[in-house]
Amino acid sequence: MNSKFFERLDFFLIIVTVCVLTCGLIAIFSATYTSGSDYFTKQLIFAITGLVLMMLISYIPPRHIAKASYLLYFLSLILLLLVLFFGKKISGSKSWFSIGSFGIQPSEFAKIATILALANFLSKADDGFRNINRLPDFLKACAIVLIPVGLIMRQPDMGTSLVFISMLLPIMFWVGLSPFALFCILSPVLAIAGAFLGMNYFIGSLVLIGLILLLFKRNIILSAGALLLNFIIGFSVDTLYSKLMPYQQARIKAVFDPSTDPLGSGYNVIQSKVAIGSGGLTGKGFLQGTQTQLKFIPEQWTDFIYCMIGEEFGFIGSVLILILYMAIIFKLVSNANITKNNFLSVACIGFASIILFHLVINVGMTIGIMPVIGIPLPMMSYGISSLISFLVMIGIGMSAYRYRNQY
Repeated sequence: MNSKFFERLDFFLIIVTVCVLTCGLIAIFSATYTSGSDYFTKQLIFAITGLVLMMLISYIPPRHIAKASYLLYFLSLILLLLVLFFGKKISGSKSWFSIGSFGIQPSEFAKIATILALANFLSKADDGFRNINRLPDFLKACAIVLIPVGLIMRQPDMGTSLVFISMLLPIMFWVGLSPFALFCILSPVLAIAGAFLGMNYFIGSLVLIGLILLLFKRNIILSAGALLLNFIIGFSVDTLYSKLMPYQQARIKAVFDPSTDPLGSGYNVIQSKVAIGSGGLTGKGFLQGTQTQLKFIPEQWTDFIYCMIGEEFGFIGSVLILILYMAIIFKLVSNANITKNNFLSVACIGFASIILFHLVINVGMTIGIMPVIGIPLPMMSYGISSLISFLVMIGIGMSAYRYRNQY
């Protein structure tokens, strides 16, 4: 009996998750050491609470999670709607419910509910997954994700909106979206990047997109239509850019040249790069980081927690953190692959995609290659809602391993 218990427990995911949480607590302790705040204590309490919740969720059979998915999805939409009227405005975004000294962000839990609802929809087929290449099913899947995105954009919260969109395409590809369709959806990103950099880059991106479309050897009219759409989207970049809020424009400019606004949108990036660069190979040592302890980076215990790791634990510490995250992502994908339950398979891919997106954007922000859009580092940045939501994701991922032989 004991052997069966241990065989069904995902020890690897538990150990790596605890390691990430421990690193996060160490980082928050250091980042708040001289501020006299209670962020470390709060994070510690909710990390323990989240771990207990994670373990409990791992025991829930997949059929019960699937049955509750649509209800959770509609409840999350109601909360996203209510926060627009009764939420607390923080940093220009009305996305929080204030409960005593705590803040609850409904959009963090809406990520889980949306993935579960999408997984339930895509797995409801007699012969596996729904045919996502059929336009009706494709549009319904998109709607499940875009409805909460629309509500979150009203807050407004561009960063969280992008998180929702980031998990849509990996899930669709996992359930059978054709590579041609996937490229047609992603190619505008290349066109937009080229248009933003200049006319020559824009023309080069269109030529590259055209050549790749030809390699698929699909209907010439369909390929030409896709290329024309990229041209229109890229040509509209200047107009769309002018519609952004001034602070959003400044953040995009700061990605390419933080010195354009060294005391504003580029300040955090500049100071973060200084902190990481000064850490060298092994770092300055725990509680010895000058940028960290002298508070050159505002609220460094949240979105810019990674720069503390880089300064005090150096290149080696920074790489070890990345290895831990990649281990979690790999394990979630592995669980998605081995489980016979289609619902949990899709859910694991969604969770892995969200963690990967958070990792790429957050680390990219700290080293100056991504815009600063308020994306926390999973289970390391301070934040109760974010912490609990990621541990719930891990718990469901463990459920996929535990019930891997159940359809």
